[in-house]
Amino acid sequence: MAVANAVLMAHRLMRPKLRAASLVVDATAGNGRDTLFLAENTAHTAVVWAFDIQQQALTKTKQLLTKQLLIDKVRLVLDSHANILSYLHQPVDAVMFNLGYLPGGDRQINTCPDTTIKAITHSLQLLAVGGLMTIAAYPGYEHGRQECQSVQEYLASLKQETFAIACWSMVNQRNNPPVLYIIEKMKEQTD
Repeated sequence: MAVANAVLMAHRLMRPKLRAASLVVDATAGNGRDTLFLAENTAHTAVVWAFDIQQQALTKTKQLLTKQLLIDKVRLVLDSHANILSYLHQPVDAVMFNLGYLPGGDRQINTCPDTTIKAITHSLQLLAVGGLMTIAAYPGYEHGRQECQSVQEYLASLKQETFAIACWSMVNQRNNPPVLYIIEKMKEQTD
């Protein structure tokens, strides 16, 4: 069991929720690994939406999904995850965020605290009761530290009656290891 990796831990926590999922979202497609995970672990009738602002990321994601014969169940969107409400209007069963920059890409292009918080807010609105969201954040560099702090502050402000929110991280790793936030929607929001 690999517990030293935030993304693998997110997969482990998400997998049981995906069996009955019909609509799921990868809010940060990146190199396509989470999109592939969602496509592989949902029913063949499920639909996966994957968002990214970089064409390079969507191209890599499409290549990976095509190779695995899963591209037909995925909708790739070249747009910010902050605009999710422009594309989805029905409840979603699961949402995954993997913040930071595209591995192997331009490190100057990062997810940003303001658009990330907007995307999380909109995704929580769409999340079905019983649905799960995971957010992998990377405080090991200055921009990532600021974004991780913004995400933590935002999540801490959410009503505990509506959301169960946990935080997972490795406590004995050097260099500010990744942080994983896990959010389960307990009931509909009343604001």
